[in-house]
Order: sequence, then C-alpha cells, then structure tokens
Amino acid sequence: MSEIAKEFGIGEALSALGIKEINNGTSTGSENFASGDLIESFSPVDGAMISKVKSTTQADFDKVIAKASEAFKSWRKKPAPQRGEIVRQFGDKLRELKEPLGKLVSYEMGKSYQEGLGEVQEMIDICDFAVGLSRQLHGLTMHSERPGHRMYEQYHSLGVVGIISAFNFPVAVWAWNTALAWVCGDVCIWKPSEKTPLCGIACQNIAASVFKANDLPEGISCLINGDYKVGEMMTHDKRVPLVSATGSIRMGKIVAQAVAARLGKSLLELGGNNAIIVTPDADIKMTIIGAVFGAVGTAGQRCTSTRRLIIHESIYDQVKDALVSAYDQLSIGNPLDESNHVGPLIDKDAVNLYSKALKKVVQEGGKLIVDGGVLEGKGYESGCYVKPAIAEANNDYEIVQHETFAPVLYLLKYSGDVENAIEIQNCVVQGLSSAIMTNNLREAEKFLSVAGSDCGIANVNIGTSGAEIGGAFGGEKETGGGRESGSDAWKVYMRRQTNTINYTTELPLAQGIKFDI
Repeated sequence: MSEIAKEFGIGEALSALGIKEINNGTSTGSENFASGDLIESFSPVDGAMISKVKSTTQADFDKVIAKASEAFKSWRKKPAPQRGEIVRQFGDKLRELKEPLGKLVSYEMGKSYQEGLGEVQEMIDICDFAVGLSRQLHGLTMHSERPGHRMYEQYHSLGVVGIISAFNFPVAVWAWNTALAWVCGDVCIWKPSEKTPLCGIACQNIAASVFKANDLPEGISCLINGDYKVGEMMTHDKRVPLVSATGSIRMGKIVAQAVAARLGKSLLELGGNNAIIVTPDADIKMTIIGAVFGAVGTAGQRCTSTRRLIIHESIYDQVKDALVSAYDQLSIGNPLDESNHVGPLIDKDAVNLYSKALKKVVQEGGKLIVDGGVLEGKGYESGCYVKPAIAEANNDYEIVQHETFAPVLYLLKYSGDVENAIEIQNCVVQGLSSAIMTNNLREAEKFLSVAGSDCGIANVNIGTSGAEIGGAFGGEKETGGGRESGSDAWKVYMRRQTNTINYTTELPLAQGIKFDI
C-alpha cells in the first residue's frame, strides 16, 4: 500500500467494499469465479498497484449466460413494484457505502474525490428514479375501428441486457443502465473497463449482498472482466438481446455492426466534441466558470467535456484573458486532496494522445495561449499528470474535428449573428452536448430551435458537462443516438407489444375486408 493510499484510507475503503488482493472477475451474484489471466489495476494517482482481478474466459462467460438466462425466467414474473423495492434497497446500500466507493472511484480512475462522491450520488439518484418508475411502466389504450374490440400497447421485459462501460465513469453509467433494466424485469451482465476493474468488483459485491438478503437467484446481476475480447463474447451472443455500450466512436461502430449482424438491439453512448457558444450578451463570469469546469473537470475525460469555445469577435479578447487568468489559478495534483482542481489522466497512453494533440494543433497553424506539458517531480511520479492547455484554432483543423480525451480547449472566433456560431458548432461528426451563454432570449431560442443545436443535449447559461438523471442522456450523429438515465429511456430495455381483444361473438376484419366461409 502506497503512502498516499495509507494517508487517505484506501485500505479501509477496499475492505469495506470487499476488495481483496486477488479478486475473481466473473460473478453471477454471490457466486464468484474466474479462470482467465490476471488484470492488474494501477492507480494513476501515484502509479501504485491496487489489486488484481482474474479475467473471464469463454467457459466462464457461458456459465454466466446460463445463470442469467435462468434468473430472467423468475425475475420477470416478479411484479415491477417489488423489483423496485429491491432497487430501493440497493440505493440504500449505496448511501451506506458512498464514501468508500467514492474514494475507490477517485483512486482507481483519478477524478477528484468530490467527483467520485458525485458519481456515487448519481447511482443513488437513478435508484430513486427507478423506484418511482417501477409503478409507471405504462402502456397505451386506443380506440379500435372494429365494434366490440379494444386495442392497447404494453411493454414486457426484454431479457439479458449486456452493459459495456468506460473508465471515466466507472460506476454511474452501469447504474444508469442496470437500475432501469432491473425494474423493467431484465437481468444484466456488465463488462467494466479493464482500466477500472475494481470499481466493477465493488458494485457487484454491493448488489450481490442485496439480492442474497432477499433470497433472489444468482444471475440477476452478473459481472465479467477483461479486454475487448470479453466484450465480443457479449456483442456476438444472440442470447443478449440488448447491448448498451459506452466508449469511443471507433468502439461503438464495432459493437453496432456485431449486434446488428444478429439483429440485436444496441444502445450507444459514444464520443463528444462539445462546444459552448459565447455571444456578446453573455455573462462573462458565468461563462468562465462553466467553460473551465467543462474543460478541466475529470482532467477533460468526460464525454461531455468542453472541447471548443466559440466566442464572438467583439468579446473574444475579454473572454480569452479571463480564461488565461482562471487557468493560472488551477491546482494540479492528488485528486484525493480536495484542494486540487485537476487530477491525472487515466494512464500514459492517454498522456501520449494529449501530447500529440498539442503538437498537431500547432502544426496545423494553431497557437497555444496556455502551454500544456507533462508534469514531473514530487507528487507526479505516476507520469499521468498534465497541464490543462488552451489553443487558438480553427474549427476545420483535423485535430479540432476529433475528440482528444484530455484537458485541451480550443478557442474559435465567430463574427455576425448567432446562426454563424451554431453552424460552426454543428460542423463536427459528434453530437452529444452543447451550450450557449447569452442573456438574449432570441439567441437562446434560436439555439434550441429545429435549426439550432444538433446535439442530444442543448443548454442555456450552463456548461456542457454535468447532466442530471431526470433527463434522457445521449447524443446524435456519431455519438450513437442512444438514450440512458431518465425520461422515457426505460423503453429501450423492454419489448413493445400491441394487443387487440374482441369481446363480441362476431369476427369483423380490419379495413372492412370480407372473408366469408
């Protein structure tokens, strides 16, 4: 155990969450097993190894699928409000373990402790949402054209839901999916990122304790671990009718093709290239707060991180100077120390991509106004700490068109009216989150209109990052088109059925067709 881990009580957190020196990475609930290679989880905070996880083999996966499929047969028959009661208990267990789980998220992933706690709070919130939803899985009744007939639509449980999550939100995105899937009567198989396997182990331990206490069968909550090959087991398996995958656009296209080839369903939450438009009527103070948190929060490793700031030429220098001043005040270091604003990137591969992006923007003609760089020396021994950077650029630069999962912010200048800024914002392949800073009602309404932002999320006078669970989360274009979390996102986890009941002694056909025998 490293000195930082000892100082901030990581050992106690691991113990509270049931994390051991070597953990079985395959689980059907309280039954844990694995026969694959070991995955070593290293903390980007200090470079220390936290623990090891045995990965999932094909034989392990087949056992998981069998258990999940069998559990589904009984779980789907339990009334939805009773399923909601189980999710309520899971939420209460998360409340009890919020601090140790938040600490593990921070230490294994590298985000600030406050963000780690916030991520667990998202899990609690989606549980609360799902409990209410369990009494509102509504259908629709409509009038039939045939006398003495009634028509209605209802939703039924779908089956085994596969979940592939990314390292940057190692627990919340799983909870978004699984809490809704559970109340819908589905069972879940989760493959967390191989970069944050311990967070998956911890969540599975918590869920397993709740299911065991309620004498529920193995297989309602399942865990598998490993690299992309383990994910492929799920995406190619016709026994998994829905695969929800969060990650890069490249990964999403592979998953979509594999699932579509067997006519399965996929829910994709992929990359973002999110922009804030800053108009002459913007509140500059609010703009700076939103832009800085959006760009450097989680060290720029959110799919909703602010990548581009589109600023009107009349206030461009004012906003630029304020940003440079704000960046001068950022403290970079151990994310468990709440005096720091920015923690590390997830690993050295991410650092290399960050460094390449800074070189690329300069090569394309951009100018760094806040220099980046990799930090070295005491406190930065892991090699994963970098300086948040700002570059003046053009939207058509190749590097600006791509998402760099790091704290790099591009300043783009626009002239004329807000339609020009919207065109710049929309001129990327991603379509996740967007925002406009303005006190002009007409500009705000144009931004939200059918000819405005083409993103799944469009905000006014808040940043691009920090979604609430009450609204459906997701994006358009190459972001994948999926929706998770709130609103009516639950419908993707169910199958839709139209029913017609004839309560007469006649059998009239639709459209007045005559068929006499």
